[in-house]
Amino acid sequence: MRLDDHPTVQKVRKARDQKANEPQNKASSPLASDWLRTLCLSAGADDVGFVAIDRPELAEHLLDIKNIFPDTKTVISLVSRMNREAVRSSTRSIANHEFHETFQAVNEVGRKIVRELENLGVPSVNTVAAFPMEVQNFPGKTWPLSHKPIAEAAGLGKIGFHRNVIHPKFGNFILLDTILIGAEVTEQSTPLDYSPCIECKLCVAACPVEAIGPDGTFNFSACYTHNYRDFLGGFLDWTEEIADAKDKHDYRARVEEHETIAMWQSLSFKPNYKAAYCVSVCPAGEDVIAPYLDDRLAYVDRLVKPLQESVENVYVLPGSDAEKVVQTRFQTKTAKRVRWTIRATDIFSFLFNITLTFQRRKAGKLNATYHLHFSGDAPLDATITIVQRRIEVEFGKIGTADITIHTSPQTWITFLDEGFDLDQAINDGHISIDGPVELLHQLINCFPVYGDVT
Repeated sequence: MRLDDHPTVQKVRKARDQKANEPQNKASSPLASDWLRTLCLSAGADDVGFVAIDRPELAEHLLDIKNIFPDTKTVISLVSRMNREAVRSSTRSIANHEFHETFQAVNEVGRKIVRELENLGVPSVNTVAAFPMEVQNFPGKTWPLSHKPIAEAAGLGKIGFHRNVIHPKFGNFILLDTILIGAEVTEQSTPLDYSPCIECKLCVAACPVEAIGPDGTFNFSACYTHNYRDFLGGFLDWTEEIADAKDKHDYRARVEEHETIAMWQSLSFKPNYKAAYCVSVCPAGEDVIAPYLDDRLAYVDRLVKPLQESVENVYVLPGSDAEKVVQTRFQTKTAKRVRWTIRATDIFSFLFNITLTFQRRKAGKLNATYHLHFSGDAPLDATITIVQRRIEVEFGKIGTADITIHTSPQTWITFLDEGFDLDQAINDGHISIDGPVELLHQLINCFPVYGDVT
């Protein structure tokens, strides 16, 4: 049969000819923003916003957007509310179930919207909230698109002190999704002109690892190590504990029975957060803030103290700020040392890694600029600057160095490993320095131990 004679081809061509004589369809003209908003809310979204991809707020995310859907002209940001009291529960299974149910709900909403748009001839892609993720890229970027900055651009909230988006009405008890569409809209959303965050710092008080610093800094490694223990990072460490164990008795000495069961639960059901406490205690948002305004002490007693006093293991990196925080602030919690599982494979990933694992408390009063020169087939210069308990890593020689370090990429990648002997590396010629060696010792002290837990 010739292609022109095939029934499918004939049917499609006939329909196309009929459409050519009809008024413009939805796909060939800007979508009415009021109509599109009604569509999204009818599908189950609790709030929605629209942003054109040529907006400056999306510039750094444009490549990700185009990689997912090259024909994108507008992004739709969706909000789905969580039930607050469930998230606030100190019973982790209840809180986690609410997260999972809302993830499913917002993804179903996104799918319904895409189906409706597709039926109208508007090409669309739901980028999916949370899972699945591009884990084949681990330890690199494993998320296809960042929902939070898109939600900010769409006027659906601002990122608060705790790094969660706070909706002006619903507070931070929300989950986000993003839809990419191949059409323009008649009216875009604009960012909020204020932040709903009231900077009460209850998130700082509730966090068992002080991932959120009182000064506004964020310790990624502390949050990742504990809160995501039953996720990918903790799973890698758990499998190594199995591999290292000599027999079942040795394994039981390494891993408590409830920890094995918790990992089984996450593998067989869904991954569970250990402590999304920063979300649960946040009082921001018009629908949320009244009890906090009425009686702040009662609010803290009801929502913050139960989390502070809960009996639990808190997973920490050896020699980290989090380990010290657990030991000094929380009498009912036990610090348990685990491995750092985001391993560097080259000098670029290692330099990024140290921005994730920098420990602000351990840095103390250190203020210094380090120039690094890496030898080899592709020589490279970099600068590490530590000022007021904050770290910045840049490529090239930036500013005036307090110390210059010459080494190979291979040596530098191991300089934070357990058992690394800096003085021996200098004596052996693997590292040479221009400046006081004490500054290099102080730099090493700003990080936890990367090696195996003993």
